[in-house]
Amino acid sequence: MTDSTLTRDPLGVLPLTGQQRQIEAKVVVVRGPDTGLEVALEDVVEVGSGDRVDLKLTDKSVSRRHLRVAIIDGRMLVKDLGSRNGTFVDGTRLVEGEIGLGTVLTLGDSALSLQPQWMQRRVTPSSARQFGQLVGESLAMRELFALLERAAPTELPILVEGESGVGKELVCRAVHEQSARRDGPYVVFDCSAVARELADAELFGHVRGAFTGAHETRAGAFERADGGTLCLDEIGELPLELQPKLLRVLERSEVRRVGETDPRAVDVRVLAATNRDLDAEVRRGAFRPDLLFRLDVVRAAVPPLRRRLDDLPQLVRAVGGDELADGLVEGPNLDRLMAYGWPGNVRELRNVVRRALALSAHKPASFADLDIDLGPAASGPAIIGASYPGVASPMPFKDAKAQLLESFERSYVEALLSRHNGNIARSAAAAELSRKHLYELIRRTGARDGDDDS
Repeated sequence: MTDSTLTRDPLGVLPLTGQQRQIEAKVVVVRGPDTGLEVALEDVVEVGSGDRVDLKLTDKSVSRRHLRVAIIDGRMLVKDLGSRNGTFVDGTRLVEGEIGLGTVLTLGDSALSLQPQWMQRRVTPSSARQFGQLVGESLAMRELFALLERAAPTELPILVEGESGVGKELVCRAVHEQSARRDGPYVVFDCSAVARELADAELFGHVRGAFTGAHETRAGAFERADGGTLCLDEIGELPLELQPKLLRVLERSEVRRVGETDPRAVDVRVLAATNRDLDAEVRRGAFRPDLLFRLDVVRAAVPPLRRRLDDLPQLVRAVGGDELADGLVEGPNLDRLMAYGWPGNVRELRNVVRRALALSAHKPASFADLDIDLGPAASGPAIIGASYPGVASPMPFKDAKAQLLESFERSYVEALLSRHNGNIARSAAAAELSRKHLYELIRRTGARDGDDDS
Protein backbone atom coordinates (compact mmCIF):
# COMPACT_ATOMS: atom_id res chain seq x y z
CA MET A 1 0.00 0.00 0.00
CA THR A 2 1.21 3.51 -0.76
CA ASP A 3 0.66 6.93 0.76
CA SER A 4 -1.16 9.63 -1.16
CA THR A 5 -1.72 13.32 -0.58
CA LEU A 6 -3.10 13.92 -4.05
CA THR A 7 -6.44 15.54 -4.72
CA ARG A 8 -8.52 12.72 -6.12
CA ASP A 9 -12.02 11.35 -6.62
CA PRO A 10 -11.42 7.61 -6.22
CA LEU A 11 -14.90 6.59 -7.32
CA GLY A 12 -15.01 9.01 -10.22
CA VAL A 13 -18.72 9.56 -9.75
CA LEU A 14 -19.59 12.88 -8.25
CA PRO A 15 -17.00 15.53 -7.47
CA LEU A 16 -18.77 18.47 -5.88
CA THR A 17 -18.54 20.98 -8.72
CA GLY A 18 -20.97 23.39 -10.33
CA GLN A 19 -24.60 22.86 -9.37
CA GLN A 20 -23.74 19.71 -7.45
CA ARG A 21 -21.91 21.75 -4.79
CA GLN A 22 -25.22 22.34 -3.08
CA ILE A 23 -25.70 18.62 -2.34
CA GLU A 24 -25.64 17.94 1.40
CA ALA A 25 -23.70 14.89 2.46
CA LYS A 26 -23.55 12.48 5.36
CA VAL A 27 -20.97 10.04 6.71
CA VAL A 28 -22.33 6.49 7.08
CA VAL A 29 -20.62 3.50 8.73
CA VAL A 30 -20.95 0.64 6.24
CA ARG A 31 -18.63 -1.94 7.84
CA GLY A 32 -17.55 -2.78 11.35
CA PRO A 33 -19.20 -3.02 14.78
CA ASP A 34 -20.99 0.32 14.32
CA THR A 35 -22.53 -0.38 10.91
CA GLY A 36 -25.59 1.79 10.35
CA LEU A 37 -24.43 4.81 12.35
CA GLU A 38 -24.47 8.05 10.39
CA VAL A 39 -23.92 11.76 10.91
CA ALA A 40 -24.73 14.75 8.69
CA LEU A 41 -21.72 16.39 7.06
CA GLU A 42 -22.88 19.99 7.26
CA ASP A 43 -19.44 21.48 7.87
CA VAL A 44 -16.79 19.36 9.61
CA VAL A 45 -17.04 15.84 11.02
CA GLU A 46 -14.33 14.20 13.12
CA VAL A 47 -14.36 10.42 13.40
CA GLY A 48 -12.63 8.31 16.03
CA SER A 49 -13.02 6.12 19.11
CA GLY A 50 -12.64 8.92 21.65
CA ASP A 51 -15.33 10.93 23.41
CA ARG A 52 -14.69 14.31 21.77
CA VAL A 53 -15.53 13.40 18.16
CA ASP A 54 -18.66 13.81 16.05
CA LEU A 55 -18.89 10.15 15.02
CA LYS A 56 -17.69 7.82 17.78
CA LEU A 57 -16.78 4.25 16.78
CA THR A 58 -16.34 1.29 19.12
CA ASP A 59 -13.82 -0.33 16.76
CA LYS A 60 -10.68 -0.82 18.91
CA SER A 61 -8.41 -0.50 15.87
CA VAL A 62 -9.62 3.09 15.30
CA SER A 63 -7.64 5.93 16.91
CA ARG A 64 -9.31 8.31 19.36
CA ARG A 65 -9.17 11.11 16.76
CA HIS A 66 -8.72 9.22 13.51
CA LEU A 67 -9.81 11.45 10.62
CA ARG A 68 -11.63 14.63 9.71
CA VAL A 69 -14.02 15.15 6.77
CA ALA A 70 -15.06 18.66 5.76
CA ILE A 71 -16.87 20.53 3.01
CA ILE A 72 -15.01 23.75 2.20
CA ASP A 73 -16.00 25.98 -0.73
CA GLY A 74 -17.96 23.15 -2.29
CA ARG A 75 -15.05 20.68 -2.05
CA MET A 76 -15.18 17.55 0.09
CA LEU A 77 -11.85 17.09 1.88
CA VAL A 78 -10.55 14.34 4.16
CA LYS A 79 -7.49 14.41 6.44
CA ASP A 80 -6.00 11.66 8.56
CA LEU A 81 -5.28 13.03 12.06
CA GLY A 82 -2.11 11.02 12.67
CA SER A 83 -3.95 7.76 13.31
CA ARG A 84 -2.12 4.56 14.27
CA ASN A 85 -3.52 2.39 11.48
CA GLY A 86 -4.10 5.00 8.79
CA THR A 87 -6.96 5.91 6.47
CA PHE A 88 -7.25 4.06 3.16
CA VAL A 89 -9.12 4.57 -0.10
CA ASP A 90 -9.01 1.68 -2.57
CA GLY A 91 -5.98 0.24 -0.77
CA THR A 92 -4.05 3.52 -0.93
CA ARG A 93 -3.15 5.22 2.33
CA LEU A 94 -4.56 8.73 2.25
CA VAL A 95 -2.95 11.48 4.34
CA GLU A 96 -5.18 14.25 3.03
CA GLY A 97 -7.01 14.97 -0.19
CA GLU A 98 -10.21 15.75 -2.02
CA ILE A 99 -12.80 13.02 -2.47
CA GLY A 100 -16.26 12.66 -4.01
CA LEU A 101 -19.62 11.30 -2.95
CA GLY A 102 -19.64 7.53 -3.03
CA THR A 103 -16.08 7.25 -1.71
CA VAL A 104 -15.47 4.51 0.87
CA LEU A 105 -12.88 5.28 3.57
CA THR A 106 -11.34 2.33 5.43
CA LEU A 107 -10.07 2.87 8.98
CA GLY A 108 -9.14 -0.09 11.14
CA ASP A 109 -11.78 -2.79 10.79
CA SER A 110 -14.44 -0.24 9.84
CA ALA A 111 -15.43 1.54 6.65
CA LEU A 112 -17.25 4.83 6.07
CA SER A 113 -19.22 5.85 3.00
CA LEU A 114 -19.80 9.46 1.94
CA GLN A 115 -23.41 9.63 0.75
CA PRO A 116 -25.96 12.29 -0.25
CA GLN A 117 -27.97 13.52 2.73
CA TRP A 118 -31.24 12.68 0.96
CA MET A 119 -30.44 8.96 0.96
CA GLN A 120 -32.73 8.00 3.83
CA ARG A 121 -34.79 4.95 4.69
CA ARG A 122 -37.97 6.79 3.77
CA VAL A 123 -38.49 9.47 1.14
CA THR A 124 -41.43 11.73 0.46
CA PRO A 125 -43.45 9.96 -2.28
CA SER A 126 -43.32 11.50 -5.74
CA SER A 127 -46.42 13.10 -7.22
CA ALA A 128 -45.57 11.45 -10.54
CA ARG A 129 -47.34 8.31 -11.71
CA GLN A 130 -44.65 7.34 -14.19
CA PHE A 131 -40.87 7.22 -14.46
CA GLY A 132 -39.69 6.30 -17.93
CA GLN A 133 -41.63 3.17 -18.89
CA LEU A 134 -42.38 2.36 -15.25
CA VAL A 135 -45.94 3.17 -14.19
CA GLY A 136 -47.68 3.01 -10.84
CA GLU A 137 -49.89 4.95 -8.44
CA SER A 138 -49.17 2.84 -5.36
CA LEU A 139 -47.23 4.27 -2.45
CA ALA A 140 -44.40 1.78 -3.01
CA MET A 141 -43.91 2.90 -6.61
CA ARG A 142 -44.19 6.61 -5.84
CA GLU A 143 -41.50 6.21 -3.16
CA LEU A 144 -39.34 4.47 -5.76
CA PHE A 145 -39.99 7.26 -8.27
CA ALA A 146 -38.98 9.87 -5.67
CA LEU A 147 -35.67 8.11 -5.09
CA LEU A 148 -34.97 7.73 -8.81
CA GLU A 149 -35.90 11.35 -9.56
CA ARG A 150 -33.17 12.45 -7.18
CA ALA A 151 -30.56 9.88 -8.14
CA ALA A 152 -30.94 9.87 -11.94
CA PRO A 153 -29.40 13.32 -12.64
CA THR A 154 -26.28 12.48 -10.57
CA GLU A 155 -23.37 10.25 -11.53
CA LEU A 156 -23.91 7.96 -8.54
CA PRO A 157 -23.95 4.18 -9.04
CA ILE A 158 -27.37 2.64 -8.38
CA LEU A 159 -28.04 -0.93 -7.25
CA VAL A 160 -31.51 -2.03 -8.37
CA GLU A 161 -33.01 -4.95 -6.44
CA GLY A 162 -36.10 -6.98 -7.20
CA GLU A 163 -37.52 -10.34 -8.19
CA SER A 164 -37.48 -11.63 -11.74
CA GLY A 165 -40.01 -9.81 -13.90
CA VAL A 166 -40.47 -6.65 -11.81
CA GLY A 167 -38.80 -4.37 -14.35
CA LYS A 168 -35.27 -3.81 -13.02
CA GLU A 169 -33.83 -3.20 -16.47
CA LEU A 170 -36.58 -0.64 -17.13
CA VAL A 171 -35.40 1.21 -14.03
CA CYS A 172 -31.84 1.32 -15.36
CA ARG A 173 -32.96 2.47 -18.80
CA ALA A 174 -35.16 5.21 -17.31
CA VAL A 175 -32.29 6.43 -15.12
CA HIS A 176 -30.06 6.68 -18.20
CA GLU A 177 -32.73 8.56 -20.16
CA GLN A 178 -33.16 11.10 -17.35
CA SER A 179 -29.45 11.66 -16.79
CA ALA A 180 -26.94 13.98 -18.44
CA ARG A 181 -25.69 10.90 -20.33
CA ARG A 182 -28.97 10.41 -22.18
CA ASP A 183 -27.36 11.15 -25.57
CA GLY A 184 -24.59 8.63 -24.95
CA PRO A 185 -24.77 4.85 -25.40
CA TYR A 186 -26.82 2.63 -23.11
CA VAL A 187 -25.39 -0.89 -22.89
CA VAL A 188 -26.84 -3.86 -21.01
CA PHE A 189 -24.50 -6.67 -19.96
CA ASP A 190 -26.35 -9.72 -18.62
CA CYS A 191 -23.96 -11.43 -16.22
CA SER A 192 -26.14 -14.56 -16.16
CA ALA A 193 -26.23 -15.01 -19.95
CA VAL A 194 -22.48 -15.19 -20.65
CA ALA A 195 -20.41 -18.35 -20.36
CA ARG A 196 -18.11 -18.19 -17.34
CA GLU A 197 -14.95 -18.51 -19.44
CA LEU A 198 -16.03 -15.71 -21.80
CA ALA A 199 -17.28 -13.19 -19.24
CA ASP A 200 -13.88 -11.47 -18.94
CA ALA A 201 -13.57 -10.89 -22.70
CA GLU A 202 -17.20 -9.85 -23.15
CA LEU A 203 -17.07 -7.33 -20.32
CA PHE A 204 -13.60 -5.86 -20.85
CA GLY A 205 -12.85 -6.76 -24.49
CA HIS A 206 -10.06 -8.81 -26.06
CA VAL A 207 -7.42 -8.63 -28.78
CA ARG A 208 -7.08 -11.01 -31.67
CA GLY A 209 -5.40 -14.26 -30.65
CA ALA A 210 -5.86 -13.66 -26.92
CA PHE A 211 -7.48 -17.08 -26.57
CA THR A 212 -8.76 -19.91 -28.74
CA GLY A 213 -11.54 -18.58 -30.95
CA ALA A 214 -10.50 -14.90 -30.65
CA HIS A 215 -10.27 -14.35 -34.40
CA GLU A 216 -10.66 -10.58 -34.18
CA THR A 217 -10.16 -7.73 -31.73
CA ARG A 218 -13.37 -6.72 -29.96
CA ALA A 219 -14.31 -3.95 -27.56
CA GLY A 220 -16.00 -5.06 -24.36
CA ALA A 221 -19.17 -3.75 -22.75
CA PHE A 222 -17.31 -1.00 -20.86
CA GLU A 223 -15.79 0.44 -24.02
CA ARG A 224 -19.08 0.24 -25.90
CA ALA A 225 -20.71 2.21 -23.07
CA ASP A 226 -18.00 4.92 -23.05
CA GLY A 227 -19.65 8.31 -22.56
CA GLY A 228 -22.90 6.68 -21.49
CA THR A 229 -24.32 4.13 -19.07
CA LEU A 230 -23.59 0.44 -18.50
CA CYS A 231 -26.26 -1.71 -16.86
CA LEU A 232 -24.79 -4.81 -15.24
CA ASP A 233 -27.88 -7.00 -15.16
CA GLU A 234 -27.96 -9.91 -12.69
CA ILE A 235 -24.71 -8.72 -11.11
CA GLY A 236 -25.07 -11.43 -8.46
CA GLU A 237 -24.22 -14.02 -11.13
CA LEU A 238 -20.83 -12.47 -11.94
CA PRO A 239 -18.09 -15.07 -11.28
CA LEU A 240 -16.25 -14.41 -8.03
CA GLU A 241 -12.86 -14.55 -9.76
CA LEU A 242 -13.89 -11.72 -12.10
CA GLN A 243 -15.12 -9.39 -9.35
CA PRO A 244 -11.65 -7.96 -8.44
CA LYS A 245 -11.11 -6.89 -12.06
CA LEU A 246 -14.52 -5.19 -12.17
CA LEU A 247 -13.67 -3.43 -8.90
CA ARG A 248 -10.41 -2.10 -10.38
CA VAL A 249 -12.25 -0.75 -13.41
CA LEU A 250 -14.74 1.05 -11.17
CA GLU A 251 -11.91 2.49 -9.07
CA ARG A 252 -9.64 3.62 -11.90
CA SER A 253 -12.07 4.27 -14.79
CA GLU A 254 -9.89 2.27 -17.16
CA VAL A 255 -10.09 -1.20 -18.72
CA ARG A 256 -7.49 -3.60 -20.02
CA ARG A 257 -8.59 -5.91 -22.80
CA VAL A 258 -7.74 -9.60 -22.48
CA GLY A 259 -4.34 -10.08 -24.11
CA GLU A 260 -3.47 -6.38 -23.98
CA THR A 261 -0.87 -4.65 -21.80
CA ASP A 262 -1.90 -1.01 -21.74
CA PRO A 263 -5.19 0.12 -20.14
CA ARG A 264 -7.79 2.26 -21.90
CA ALA A 265 -9.60 5.11 -20.17
CA VAL A 266 -13.40 4.85 -20.06
CA ASP A 267 -16.07 7.29 -18.89
CA VAL A 268 -19.00 5.14 -17.82
CA ARG A 269 -21.77 5.39 -15.25
CA VAL A 270 -22.46 1.93 -13.85
CA LEU A 271 -25.89 0.72 -12.78
CA ALA A 272 -26.37 -2.80 -11.45
CA ALA A 273 -29.45 -4.99 -11.10
CA THR A 274 -29.97 -8.20 -9.16
CA ASN A 275 -32.64 -10.58 -7.91
CA ARG A 276 -30.27 -11.86 -5.23
CA ASP A 277 -29.76 -10.61 -1.69
CA LEU A 278 -26.19 -9.38 -2.15
CA ASP A 279 -25.75 -8.75 1.58
CA ALA A 280 -26.43 -12.45 2.13
CA GLU A 281 -24.11 -13.33 -0.77
CA VAL A 282 -21.34 -11.33 0.92
CA ARG A 283 -21.90 -13.19 4.20
CA ARG A 284 -21.55 -16.56 2.50
CA GLY A 285 -18.45 -15.49 0.56
CA ALA A 286 -20.02 -15.46 -2.91
CA PHE A 287 -19.75 -11.69 -3.46
CA ARG A 288 -16.95 -9.29 -2.56
CA PRO A 289 -17.91 -6.73 0.11
CA ASP A 290 -15.69 -4.03 -1.42
CA LEU A 291 -17.42 -4.44 -4.78
CA LEU A 292 -20.81 -4.19 -3.08
CA PHE A 293 -19.70 -0.93 -1.43
CA ARG A 294 -18.84 0.43 -4.90
CA LEU A 295 -22.15 -0.53 -6.48
CA ASP A 296 -24.43 0.15 -3.52
CA VAL A 297 -24.20 3.93 -3.28
CA VAL A 298 -27.92 4.26 -4.01
CA ARG A 299 -30.10 1.17 -3.52
CA ALA A 300 -33.47 1.05 -5.28
CA ALA A 301 -35.82 -1.83 -4.46
CA VAL A 302 -38.53 -2.53 -7.04
CA PRO A 303 -41.58 -4.03 -5.28
CA PRO A 304 -43.13 -7.27 -6.58
CA LEU A 305 -46.52 -6.96 -8.25
CA ARG A 306 -48.32 -8.75 -5.41
CA ARG A 307 -47.36 -5.80 -3.16
CA ARG A 308 -48.67 -3.15 -5.56
CA LEU A 309 -51.99 -4.57 -6.71
CA ASP A 310 -53.49 -1.06 -6.74
CA ASP A 311 -51.39 -0.47 -9.85
CA LEU A 312 -53.12 -3.21 -11.86
CA PRO A 313 -55.60 -0.94 -13.72
CA GLN A 314 -52.82 1.44 -14.77
CA LEU A 315 -50.53 -1.44 -15.76
CA VAL A 316 -53.25 -3.15 -17.80
CA ARG A 317 -53.96 0.12 -19.60
CA ALA A 318 -50.24 0.64 -20.29
CA VAL A 319 -49.78 -2.89 -21.65
CA GLY A 320 -52.98 -2.83 -23.71
CA GLY A 321 -52.31 0.50 -25.39
CA ASP A 322 -54.39 1.13 -28.50
CA GLU A 323 -55.55 -2.49 -28.57
CA LEU A 324 -57.61 -1.90 -25.43
CA ALA A 325 -60.85 0.02 -25.91
CA ASP A 326 -61.60 3.08 -23.82
CA GLY A 327 -63.38 2.31 -20.59
CA LEU A 328 -62.64 1.48 -17.00
CA VAL A 329 -60.46 -1.46 -16.03
CA GLU A 330 -62.78 -2.95 -13.43
CA GLY A 331 -65.28 -5.74 -12.80
CA PRO A 332 -64.84 -9.52 -12.55
CA ASN A 333 -61.74 -9.56 -14.74
CA LEU A 334 -59.97 -7.11 -12.47
CA ASP A 335 -61.11 -9.11 -9.43
CA ARG A 336 -59.42 -12.18 -10.93
CA LEU A 337 -56.20 -10.27 -11.50
CA MET A 338 -56.30 -8.88 -7.96
CA ALA A 339 -56.76 -12.35 -6.45
CA TYR A 340 -53.78 -13.85 -8.29
CA GLY A 341 -50.30 -14.13 -6.72
CA TRP A 342 -48.25 -13.03 -9.79
CA PRO A 343 -45.11 -15.15 -9.31
CA GLY A 344 -43.84 -13.78 -12.63
CA ASN A 345 -44.64 -10.18 -11.66
CA VAL A 346 -45.20 -7.51 -14.34
CA ARG A 347 -43.64 -9.69 -17.04
CA GLU A 348 -46.32 -12.33 -16.40
CA LEU A 349 -49.08 -9.69 -16.37
CA ARG A 350 -47.85 -8.41 -19.73
CA ASN A 351 -48.07 -11.91 -21.20
CA VAL A 352 -51.57 -12.47 -19.77
CA VAL A 353 -52.94 -9.19 -21.16
CA ARG A 354 -51.27 -9.53 -24.56
CA ARG A 355 -52.51 -13.09 -24.95
CA ALA A 356 -56.06 -12.05 -24.09
CA LEU A 357 -55.95 -9.15 -26.56
CA ALA A 358 -54.50 -11.30 -29.33
CA LEU A 359 -57.27 -13.89 -28.95
CA SER A 360 -60.09 -11.34 -28.68
CA ALA A 361 -62.56 -11.15 -31.58
CA HIS A 362 -62.93 -7.40 -31.12
CA LYS A 363 -60.36 -4.79 -32.16
CA PRO A 364 -59.93 -2.78 -29.98
CA ALA A 365 -61.18 -5.02 -27.21
CA SER A 366 -63.10 -4.10 -24.10
CA PHE A 367 -61.37 -5.16 -20.88
CA ALA A 368 -64.63 -6.61 -19.56
CA ASP A 369 -64.90 -8.91 -22.60
CA LEU A 370 -61.36 -10.29 -22.43
CA ASP A 371 -60.85 -13.97 -21.68
CA ILE A 372 -58.30 -13.73 -18.87
CA ASP A 373 -56.32 -16.97 -18.67
CA LEU A 374 -54.19 -17.20 -15.54
CA GLY A 375 -53.29 -20.85 -16.00
CA PRO A 376 -53.81 -23.83 -13.69
CA ALA A 377 -52.60 -21.98 -10.60
CA ALA A 378 -55.75 -19.86 -10.61
CA SER A 379 -58.38 -22.24 -11.99
CA GLY A 380 -57.19 -25.82 -11.51
CA PRO A 381 -58.13 -28.29 -8.76
CA ALA A 382 -56.66 -28.00 -5.31
CA ILE A 383 -53.15 -29.40 -5.06
CA ILE A 384 -51.32 -30.47 -1.93
CA GLY A 385 -48.93 -27.65 -1.15
CA ALA A 386 -50.56 -25.29 -3.67
CA SER A 387 -50.35 -22.48 -1.16
CA TYR A 388 -46.60 -22.47 -1.67
CA PRO A 389 -45.24 -20.42 -4.60
CA GLY A 390 -44.12 -22.47 -7.58
CA VAL A 391 -46.07 -25.62 -6.66
CA ALA A 392 -49.30 -25.16 -8.59
CA SER A 393 -47.66 -23.04 -11.29
CA PRO A 394 -44.03 -24.07 -11.92
CA MET A 395 -41.40 -21.38 -11.53
CA PRO A 396 -37.64 -21.48 -10.92
CA PHE A 397 -36.83 -22.98 -7.53
CA LYS A 398 -34.75 -20.00 -6.39
CA ASP A 399 -37.60 -17.59 -7.25
CA ALA A 400 -40.18 -19.74 -5.44
CA LYS A 401 -37.93 -20.02 -2.39
CA ALA A 402 -37.24 -16.27 -2.39
CA GLN A 403 -40.96 -15.47 -2.65
CA LEU A 404 -41.86 -17.78 0.23
CA LEU A 405 -39.02 -16.44 2.39
CA GLU A 406 -40.04 -12.84 1.71
CA SER A 407 -43.63 -13.57 2.71
CA PHE A 408 -42.48 -15.18 5.97
CA GLU A 409 -39.99 -12.40 6.78
CA ARG A 410 -42.54 -9.64 6.19
CA SER A 411 -45.21 -11.35 8.33
CA TYR A 412 -42.70 -12.13 11.08
CA VAL A 413 -41.28 -8.59 11.24
CA GLU A 414 -44.70 -6.91 11.21
CA ALA A 415 -45.94 -9.18 14.02
CA LEU A 416 -42.71 -8.61 15.97
CA LEU A 417 -42.95 -4.82 15.72
CA SER A 418 -46.64 -4.89 16.61
CA ARG A 419 -45.96 -7.03 19.68
CA HIS A 420 -43.39 -4.52 20.94
CA ASN A 421 -45.25 -1.35 19.91
CA GLY A 422 -42.74 -0.54 17.20
CA ASN A 423 -39.76 -0.38 19.56
CA ILE A 424 -36.71 -1.49 17.56
CA ALA A 425 -34.46 -2.25 20.52
CA ARG A 426 -37.00 -4.50 22.29
CA SER A 427 -38.05 -6.15 19.02
CA ALA A 428 -34.45 -6.96 18.10
CA ALA A 429 -33.76 -8.38 21.57
CA ALA A 430 -36.87 -10.57 21.47
CA ALA A 431 -35.95 -11.93 18.04
CA GLU A 432 -32.29 -12.37 19.07
CA LEU A 433 -31.24 -10.16 16.16
CA SER A 434 -28.94 -7.17 16.02
CA ARG A 435 -30.69 -3.85 15.44
CA LYS A 436 -28.78 -3.57 12.16
CA HIS A 437 -30.20 -6.91 10.99
CA LEU A 438 -33.72 -5.92 12.00
CA TYR A 439 -33.43 -2.59 10.17
CA GLU A 440 -32.27 -4.50 7.09
CA LEU A 441 -35.30 -6.84 7.31
CA ILE A 442 -37.63 -3.84 7.62
CA ARG A 443 -36.05 -2.18 4.60
CA ARG A 444 -35.99 -5.32 2.46
CA THR A 445 -39.52 -6.53 3.21
CA GLY A 446 -41.24 -3.15 3.30
CA ALA A 447 -42.65 -3.95 6.73
CA ARG A 448 -43.85 -0.88 8.61
CA ASP A 449 -41.03 0.85 10.50
CA GLY A 450 -41.10 1.40 14.22
CA ASP A 451 -39.77 3.98 16.61
CA ASP A 452 -36.06 3.71 17.24
CA ASP A 453 -35.72 3.34 20.98
CA SER A 454 -38.80 4.89 22.51
